[in-house]
Amino acid sequence: MMQVRAGNVLNIAGGLAIIGWPFAVWLALSYPHLSFLLPLLALCFVLRLAALRGKAGALSRAAQALAGVGVVLTLASFLLREAQLLLWYPLVVNIVMFVLFGASLFSRMPLIERLARLREGELSPAGIRYTRRVTQVWCGFFIVNGSISLWTCLHGDIHLWTLWNGLLSYMLMGMLFAGEWLVRLRVKQHHG
Repeated sequence: MMQVRAGNVLNIAGGLAIIGWPFAVWLALSYPHLSFLLPLLALCFVLRLAALRGKAGALSRAAQALAGVGVVLTLASFLLREAQLLLWYPLVVNIVMFVLFGASLFSRMPLIERLARLREGELSPAGIRYTRRVTQVWCGFFIVNGSISLWTCLHGDIHLWTLWNGLLSYMLMGMLFAGEWLVRLRVKQHHG
């Protein structure tokens, strides 16, 4: 029972680190006297690493790498008193996810197909084609999202950076998830 609660706390802390990153960065850059938030954010990423310890699979390894990058960026920013380093985390996330999804297109089974098989079991040939296409769509999303994230880093406007990386990119991701779910229902109905 205690182990389940500890796991939940670790997952919540890790989720807060991921979702709260843009806002913590905005606070740290806009209000330098709040730099004490950076070690707390690093701690959230350390807790995320702890929650992911022992988990296997490409997604878990990517999440572990991203949590490690989060720790390094927050601690380096705090120790070097250079908060601008924090701006690069969303770009790193997009690069890692693009590489993960893109590389899976060259394997026997793209990432989305693997995830679909966990829920659905066997897939029809149409389902396999569909999951490959969805993996390609996500690759496109990571390219566009990462490019805009890069632009916001280089542009230097923290409000614009926060708007994109803290709100708009999450909204677009949610719309992509919802849209894909609706299309999947139609595809399943048509080929089911």
